[in-house]
Amino acid sequence: MMNQLPVWENLAKVIIWKQIGALKGKTILDFGSGTGITPNHYATDNKVIAVEPSEEMLAKQVNTNDYRQIIGSTKELKKLPSESFDYIFCHNVLEYADDREEIVREFYRLLKPNGKLSIVKHNRNGRVMQMVVLLNNFDEANSLLDGHNSTAQQFGTINYYDDSDITKWCDGFALQESYGLRTFWDLQQNQEIQKDDDWQKKMIDIEMRVSHNPDFQKIAFFHHLIFEKR
Repeated sequence: MMNQLPVWENLAKVIIWKQIGALKGKTILDFGSGTGITPNHYATDNKVIAVEPSEEMLAKQVNTNDYRQIIGSTKELKKLPSESFDYIFCHNVLEYADDREEIVREFYRLLKPNGKLSIVKHNRNGRVMQMVVLLNNFDEANSLLDGHNSTAQQFGTINYYDDSDITKWCDGFALQESYGLRTFWDLQQNQEIQKDDDWQKKMIDIEMRVSHNPDFQKIAFFHHLIFEKR
């Protein structure tokens, strides 16, 4: 199934999973699980519950490793028992949620003591790079630099927030790890070379090498943040 994904999505998932590390015997919640690639991946060695509101996404669902799929959003989180998860994933979701502060507080309630929260989020600087270098969209780039939001074709308005906002919304979380994601490969314009397995391996290696470097994080298209429940 991973081979059927677009190259950028395949590489992103591989890198995110590497940054999370191997998990075994854990109870995991994936909030905004999309088509189910990530919950299906972790369900081989863990008990996984996935929550997703989009019927369009669920129509393409991958569930070969027997995880539990819940249809819905924040309301469904409130039905789950407190301190029941070791790990929560929330990847590229909060930008599109009107109640994101409430969602983060629910994550805190649902995590066990010292449980981990993995957040993947847009980085405004990376979006500016994309607009200028890839799309020649100077109006959008200037709008972003002025502090305005932008739009994703599939999901609508991207409501940007800072990395530090998670701990402002719920001070019970402590940032453990911060990574840059999609730092280089979107800037590679040779579409054919991206299909090459050796190129993909080298790209993953160099993305991982710079992912902890604050200078490169500033221009990465996304940030991956891992928090711990204090």
